[in-house]
Amino acid sequence: MEHYWRTIAVFFVIFFTCNDASAAAGKAKILYVVDGDTISMSYEGRKHRVRLIGIDAPESKANKKAYRDRKKTGENIRTMISQGKEAARFVKGVVRKGDPVSLEFDVEKRDRYGRLLAYIYLSDGRMLNDVIVRSGYAGLLTIPPNVKHAKRFAASYSYARKNRLGLWR
Repeated sequence: MEHYWRTIAVFFVIFFTCNDASAAAGKAKILYVVDGDTISMSYEGRKHRVRLIGIDAPESKANKKAYRDRKKTGENIRTMISQGKEAARFVKGVVRKGDPVSLEFDVEKRDRYGRLLAYIYLSDGRMLNDVIVRSGYAGLLTIPPNVKHAKRFAASYSYARKNRLGLWR
């Protein structure tokens, strides 16, 4: 009888682990870097814009969001755009067209603009979202319910600020 219950317990562990909606969603290929927190990629045979969950890089163009951010921070728009371009250059140095990556989704799969929301894993196992924050090229943007790696990103952000990395020089 004990063997029976052990088998049932193993079944449930495997079932719930494999059916977790936030599990790695599959393979994709980089098409191009849009900016410091958005990537265009091929996924499931289609082109998608993927917004990196949990991070926020400065805007690389003088768009509506850049002006909203300027109002919040009081920072010079030219400085913000320059930082956004620097963040995009950094990301372009990490990923290139054709690079294979894996996507992991959290609770919500798309944002209000229709972009996929994902954590991107590089072929060497590193998470791109975290690499960008830890290197100092993005801040935090925690939007519930997509908070799976929020503590990890907070630690990486603190590390980058403390060590004056990237944009925090």
